[in-house]
Amino acid sequence: MQGRTRHNHNFDAITQESAVLVTAAMWQFSGGVFGTDGRPVLGEAGHEPNVYVTNIGPHGKPGGEAGGVEFLLHTESNSPVDVMVTVTAFEPVESFQVIG
Repeated sequence: MQGRTRHNHNFDAITQESAVLVTAAMWQFSGGVFGTDGRPVLGEAGHEPNVYVTNIGPHGKPGGEAGGVEFLLHTESNSPVDVMVTVTAFEPVESFQVIG
């Protein structure tokens, strides 16, 4: 990954009322490029990429739109890096405020 990219992760446990946490980190494979063996890493000291998520938008209505979450993934790096993303769904939000 490199730059700003738009993503959608369909997940039935999420609705538009869900509180959702999305995290991202640089990922380093171990033992080859096949499979998911590896772990999140910071990168080489002094050259760590900035990897983060913004604009998290849960979606989905029972009996209607598929559940899931959209988000922007930012990978500020001089070259493409592998990225791990985690998605955690919580109970529905109790209240929210629209600002603007």
